[in-house]
Amino acid sequence: MDDAARYATAAELRGWYAGGQVSPTEYIRATLDLLDRTQPALHAFITVTADLALARAEAVERLIRSLGERAWTGRPLLGVPVSVKDLMPTAGVRTTRGSLRLADWIPDRDAPAVARLREAGAVLIGKTTTSEYGWSAGTVNRLTPPAVNPWNLRRSAGGSSGGAAAAIAAGIGIGALGTDGAGSIRVPAAFCGVVGFKPTFGRVPYVPISPEGLSHIGPLTRDVATAELIAGVIAGPHPDDPLSASWQADRPLPDKPPRIGWLHWPGPGTEAESIARSAAAALGDLTELDVPFPDPYPHLVTILAAFDAAGQQAEDDELCDQARRAVVEHGRGLRATDLARALAERVLLTQRLDQVMERFDVLAMPTTAIEPFDADAWRPDSADGDALDWLAWCRAAYPFNLTGQPAISVPAGFTTAGLPASLQLVGRRHEDALVFRVAAQFERARPWRSAYPRKDHQGCLTTDI
Repeated sequence: MDDAARYATAAELRGWYAGGQVSPTEYIRATLDLLDRTQPALHAFITVTADLALARAEAVERLIRSLGERAWTGRPLLGVPVSVKDLMPTAGVRTTRGSLRLADWIPDRDAPAVARLREAGAVLIGKTTTSEYGWSAGTVNRLTPPAVNPWNLRRSAGGSSGGAAAAIAAGIGIGALGTDGAGSIRVPAAFCGVVGFKPTFGRVPYVPISPEGLSHIGPLTRDVATAELIAGVIAGPHPDDPLSASWQADRPLPDKPPRIGWLHWPGPGTEAESIARSAAAALGDLTELDVPFPDPYPHLVTILAAFDAAGQQAEDDELCDQARRAVVEHGRGLRATDLARALAERVLLTQRLDQVMERFDVLAMPTTAIEPFDADAWRPDSADGDALDWLAWCRAAYPFNLTGQPAISVPAGFTTAGLPASLQLVGRRHEDALVFRVAAQFERARPWRSAYPRKDHQGCLTTDI
């Protein structure tokens, strides 16, 4: 599979299928071959569904021969290879959720987002690596080796959707579904140099339900248009997730250029931040503003720990990741008033951001301030520090889970070590389309598709995959 095919967009693939340049069976088989060759290096997948994918590709091929262009009616992802993070149930396909407790679980129903991908014609190639229940921003678990970064195999792919990001960066599939409870789509997208989108909370049904109201399902892709296409396919309320009843259609797009604010965090800057700030200038005039809210991290920890403890049975503690166990134990010691206070502060944060968004249509900032850390780590400083600070470094990510705003991470350049740096764009709730419009504008101004993790690129793979 050459670079053009390996790093194709959904639109390009549709054109090739329709024009007969490549058949779905040929493309899916080539994708699976690439997956097989890269898996020993990347560990991007927990489960591979090769036989199911080839059978599906053959069915797609017959459909296209029979209907021609009409085959795409109601099936905008026809024949598009996709992966699904192993937190999401898939009917008849093992779903471990990164946990020893669920190592052999085979669900009998798809999560709604997965079912919608299938209905749109997508071809599932496998389930991607995640940390245990998606708890950390490094993709480590006790079932598999950690997912690593295609740009440097000694570095982390990020987490907890690290396997998804690694697969997309390496050209394994056109799109992937990830989940994001405190940055778990956007952080790995930033580390691996791909697009990662977190929609408005409730826009995509989350099943099993996210009772803490923080987790989102969204796409990881290599281009903005494919991300928007997948995001549209999986959106809409579903009875299995009552929180998805908050779904609304996008507000009309404004005719005038969007007002963009550059969000500046206190403290010394980093190379990744400098790259993102320089790249953001391609969007036009930016209004600088300091972070207009106190760090909500203590409240995030309370909410995550309280709900994590509520869902973790004591008899399963020995099967639990040791580092995650500290979070569970902290949650067991919380009082109802602690959680109530954290939820109240969450409301105040949302109000503050709503006030800021009266002045701006989109906020811009670095997705992460750091480069990818060691591949086998679950945070940048996992050897020391407070166990409850495990997500504190994701300071530009988790506030927008608390507020439920749409946010996208897009590639912005490379550090001197050859590792990706990214820009995050955040919009008002229910204005996902505007976030995509600004991201597409940035993509046109600062195209990134010619940069692949390959042997002739600075900071390239340490192993030929």
